[in-house]
Amino acid sequence: MTLKEKVEKALESVRPRLQADGGNVELIDVAEDGIVKVKLTGACGSCPMSAMTLQYGVTNAIKEAVSEVKEVQAV
Repeated sequence: MTLKEKVEKALESVRPRLQADGGNVELIDVAEDGIVKVKLTGACGSCPMSAMTLQYGVTNAIKEAVSEVKEVQAV
C-alpha cells in the first residue's frame, strides 16, 4: 500500500463525521517527506471551527494511522 493510499484510508475513518455536518475532506497531495495537504470542503470549508476540525479530527486520524506523516496542512 502506498503512502497516499494509507492516508486516504485514514481519511475514510473521518469522513462520516464530517459528512454528518454537511462537510467533507479532500486529499490534495501526499509528499514523500511526510507532508500531507488536505482541503476541507462543503460546510467544513467555511466553518469557524474548521481549524479545530483539521487539528483534532483530521490530523490526529491521519497521524495515528500513518506513522510516516509528519505534518498535515490545509490548502
